Amino acid sequence: MKIAKPVLKWAGGKGQIIEQISPLFPQALKNNCIETYVEPFIGGGAVLLYIIQTYKVDQVYISDINEELILLYQTIQQNVNDLIIKLSKIEEEFLFLDSAERKKYYFEIRSIFNREKVNFTKSMEAPPFKGGVASTAFSDNWIVRSSQMIFLNRTCFNGLFRVNAKGEFNVPCGDYQKPRICDRENLLAVSELLQNVTIERGDFAVCMDKVDRNTFVYFDPPYRPIAKTSNFNSYSRHIFDDREQIRLSEFYRQLDKKGAKLMLSNSDPKNINKDDNFFDRLYNGFRIDRISAKRNINSRSDKRGAIAELLITNY
Repeated sequence: MKIAKPVLKWAGGKGQIIEQISPLFPQALKNNCIETYVEPFIGGGAVLLYIIQTYKVDQVYISDINEELILLYQTIQQNVNDLIIKLSKIEEEFLFLDSAERKKYYFEIRSIFNREKVNFTKSMEAPPFKGGVASTAFSDNWIVRSSQMIFLNRTCFNGLFRVNAKGEFNVPCGDYQKPRICDRENLLAVSELLQNVTIERGDFAVCMDKVDRNTFVYFDPPYRPIAKTSNFNSYSRHIFDDREQIRLSEFYRQLDKKGAKLMLSNSDPKNINKDDNFFDRLYNGFRIDRISAKRNINSRSDKRGAIAELLITNY
């Protein structure tokens, strides 16, 4: 089987640092003694895909508050063939165009994507989508929307998924010679891996009843900005500020009391201010490791480079 990789380019994705993260996974996971894997901020899914291709886990639960993201994962899981057909058509149309026409095509798709946001959000508040796995009788609109999301992600500037307060995708068009919009083999590989995964939309706390002492939970929340000019965490219209970081730390402690194995990633404020002990205080009593990660979000190449990130574990 083809080694599956994330379908989306994702700011802060863990694909490039998985070899630094994996040695810090709990020994119980490496010994195939973990029964359940839970990831409440699924994002690009690099850690999920690595774990289910590397270790034996009986049950897997993923969730995210980002409606677009959950729709995409459920579409890949349940109707990947129709998604491939739609994406192939988009790729063929896009690559045929010259540079000016490509930008026009991009902004037309982005406009439709944002215009349909209200109707899409309403559809996700009603059965069969709300709170769990969608019906196998997928709406054509969901296929279209998932294909638009992949297209925008693969052709936008710097491969970002960023929305404003209204939930509108607002990244400008990128400049790629031959972007891979439809990776058929990878989509099929990811779909196969997702067949036994429960996918749910919701706040990180929705996983509470999935967790027991035989569970490994990996948290990869929107990172706390390490500087005023480094404030990208707009993965959804829901704001994840310091109050949310504090609430997450309290939830982390609740799961710790249940005996679960826990790992959490976040930015290291000491990159900017060595006296900033925000996370050291929040996670006092737990193990805090610092790893080096190269991040490429900044639009200026001279501002990109390796920075320290935190890995917080309870084992």
